[in-house]
Amino acid sequence: MDLTGKTVVISGASRGIGASAARVFAAAGANVALLARSAEALSDLVAEIGEKALALPCDVADYASVKAGFDAAQARFGRLDVLICNAGMIEPIARVGAADPAEWARLIDVNITGVFNMIHAGLPHLKAAGGGAVFTIGSGASQRPLEGWSAYCTSKAGAAMLTRALHLEEGENGIRVMGLSPGTVATQMQREIKASGVNQISQLNWEDHIPADWPARALLWMLSADADEFIGSEISLRDEGIRKRVGLI
Repeated sequence: MDLTGKTVVISGASRGIGASAARVFAAAGANVALLARSAEALSDLVAEIGEKALALPCDVADYASVKAGFDAAQARFGRLDVLICNAGMIEPIARVGAADPAEWARLIDVNITGVFNMIHAGLPHLKAAGGGAVFTIGSGASQRPLEGWSAYCTSKAGAAMLTRALHLEEGENGIRVMGLSPGTVATQMQREIKASGVNQISQLNWEDHIPADWPARALLWMLSADADEFIGSEISLRDEGIRKRVGLI
């Protein structure tokens, strides 16, 4: 797929799925605008990718900084075409009665409000470019409760509904909206889960997790005509049929 001249904005881009997506989309010819809190990690990634990449240190829970980042990306590349709402956190991992209220609220701010901020700041740019795509990163946790994960499960369920609401409102306006549920991925988040020792996910071995470039490659495939039937819905990378269509197996 040739994305030369297109611009992809990726949140949570300093590591894991976000960093892998930056590499995959840049390799396909796209400019990549990279949002994350770690300026140092972003700087290293930009140095690796080259002139097609732009580091935009910001907190997705802060709307003003997200909007400023989008404006900077527009000024640098001239257009924005794809939003990948990837930023997310797992902590606090704690039972409801023991969770710290401030930490619980912080996760909601990042995992739900951060997605809203990306969409709200990005939609005018996508429409100015004649349409575009918004992809969110979902989770099987949005559909079932897991001990100690009340904040994460709640946030992913909320983000999934936000994705559906966006498709309802903007699908007819040239905005391609889809979610991707990758399953368990070999990232820092899984290290935090493992260290918690809480619920069955923490008992998985490292080799049970898929590599971060798998969801990154799936996100690129989601722009193709082969994925048109899934517009407005969430794709599960646990599905062997989907993995085959992406070219992972």
